[in-house]
Amino acid sequence: MAYDDLRSFLDTLDKEAQLLRVTEEVMPEPDIAAAANAVTRLGEAAPALYFDNVAGFTDARIAMNVHGSWANHALALGLPKETGTREQVAEFIRRWERFPVAPEWRDDPPWAENTLEGEDVDIFRVLPLIRLNDGDGGFYIDKAAVVSRDPDDPGNSGKQNVGIYRMEVKGARRLAMQPVPVHDLALQLRAAEERGEDLPVAITIGNDPVVSIVASTPMKYDENEYEMAGALRGAPAPITRAPLTGLPVPWGSEVVIEGVVEGRRREIEGPFGEFTGHYSGGRGLPVVRVDRISHRTHPVFEHLYLGKPWTEIDYLMAANTCVPIHQQLTKDFPEVRAVNAMYTHGLVVIVSTRRRYGGFARAVGMRVLTTPHGLGYAATVIVVDEDVDPFNLPQVMWALSTKMNPARDLIRIPDLSVVELAPQADVHGMVDKLIIDATTPAAPDRRGHYGTPVRDLQETEAWLDRLRRIAAAR
Repeated sequence: MAYDDLRSFLDTLDKEAQLLRVTEEVMPEPDIAAAANAVTRLGEAAPALYFDNVAGFTDARIAMNVHGSWANHALALGLPKETGTREQVAEFIRRWERFPVAPEWRDDPPWAENTLEGEDVDIFRVLPLIRLNDGDGGFYIDKAAVVSRDPDDPGNSGKQNVGIYRMEVKGARRLAMQPVPVHDLALQLRAAEERGEDLPVAITIGNDPVVSIVASTPMKYDENEYEMAGALRGAPAPITRAPLTGLPVPWGSEVVIEGVVEGRRREIEGPFGEFTGHYSGGRGLPVVRVDRISHRTHPVFEHLYLGKPWTEIDYLMAANTCVPIHQQLTKDFPEVRAVNAMYTHGLVVIVSTRRRYGGFARAVGMRVLTTPHGLGYAATVIVVDEDVDPFNLPQVMWALSTKMNPARDLIRIPDLSVVELAPQADVHGMVDKLIIDATTPAAPDRRGHYGTPVRDLQETEAWLDRLRRIAAAR
């Protein structure tokens, strides 16, 4: 099932017992963030949260943890909520192969019901803003899809960008935004500044669930996120034209904020409790001037808690980080079987592969580090044999325990790029990276004693299916 807006997806979550409505009055701080922090600890079927009785607000509607479990992630893709992790990644790969699917242009978006322009613009009148962690430097908007285009090639729909970037609210009409240098928005802002221009943007809040998924997917610069959304939805993504900037935005958004990233202007932003489980400090970041806000009547503010994993962002960016790396690797190395890049935005990547010859696993690890996502994120790559499931951590630990010899199988590469938020870096944006070869040595590498491995019994798979049927019939 394809969802055209957030509300229809919330209805499905409700029907599937995957939405928990908190009806009693809660404090905006710390209750809402604390609840969103706690809910993912309920496990891989944790529900979304919906608050509409917030002390101090007369008309607040806040949705949290919408993508915050494998059950919710499955429903977002139209799959049964019981679909397992590896099965969801495999289905994601199958749908990726459908790309591109052209979007569908629609008129009369629901977010056009109400408008604030010019001096009347006031973010505080529209959004029930809260702090997420007690050390945050202010209010944040952190699950909005930001739409922009390449100022040097504005007519190229492939070079438009739809991405999720955190934004600190600096005033009624001002936001500080963090475009990580490896991300498309940073490239477009640099191009605009070189031209002496501002960069127009449209910031969309409360989107259909697949828009949020593709907005956090590391796609190539000239790949259109709406065309990927259509492939994942199984139906064209509905979009419309933002009235002030002319940018293509999701038809079903709750709120659309339009303005410009002001060229060559920076303000101190932060600190912020990040996906790494640590605070990022204050830094000078680009500033958005807000010129227009359009919103649905009684908009739902979709917000995202992040901190020490796992939280919602780790589910939101799990499958869609694994799949692009898998697709890029298999073009060069068809021996690659599976990629698990679910951990902390892919700062650790686990790859299973068949080996051609001695040293092959190391070449695969090097290729991970040169993928678009690996350049900025992958700090450690673990390579395992094809019969090791990279999504099964006990199997991965077995491979590390029995295949990896620290004397020869740790390949350290100094001074490579990494996202500035990575706390392990001595210098922000630079880190030594590590490839761990936990594969069985292949000729001409004769190290170790691996001549008599234990194999699964031939009947094991049949018995697995049989035991599942017995358990389901209880």
